[in-house]
Amino acid sequence: MEFSRPDHLLTIDEYVALGETEHGYTELQEGCLLMSPSPTPEHSFALNRLLRALDDRVPKTYSVFPELDVDLELAAPGKPGFSRRPGVLVAERAGRARVRAEGGLIRASEVLLVVEIVSPGSRRMDNVVKRQEYADAGIPHYWIVDLDEPVSLIAYSLTEEFGYVDSQEVSKRFTAAEPFPVDIDLDRLLEEDD
Repeated sequence: MEFSRPDHLLTIDEYVALGETEHGYTELQEGCLLMSPSPTPEHSFALNRLLRALDDRVPKTYSVFPELDVDLELAAPGKPGFSRRPGVLVAERAGRARVRAEGGLIRASEVLLVVEIVSPGSRRMDNVVKRQEYADAGIPHYWIVDLDEPVSLIAYSLTEEFGYVDSQEVSKRFTAAEPFPVDIDLDRLLEEDD
């Protein structure tokens, strides 16, 4: 299927109607279509390790998804929209059922946690732009994983008064009780099994 670039700012419905556009992936920022290259093998490997680390730890009412579009619900229907595709998404199972029945995207109001894995062109986007958008969208938890040695993670939690408040950046091991109990060996995100 040939992809033609839109000539106007897109709504969420128009973005969904595009389907898969071309090699790589897209996101929507205030109606503007953003194109990104496909992840590197290192990025994908770490993503798979992280998915496995989270999969059996999330509460039963949630599901873990890799690289899934989320309607940030920052614009009224029919207005230029915002959609992001985080590396990892923990969302209500009810949202998955709704999308299956009605179509559309998982909504920010159905999301418990988003995780971005920093890529060579996404450092500012992940740490500044997406951090603000995810907070504005009301997503309770946001983690940023940086694969540069030493592998590290910063966990942000949403507060009503201050937006996202971060924990200290950690390397080696990330342990948390919220949004669910988890213990992740960060060095293992890049290590091959023997």
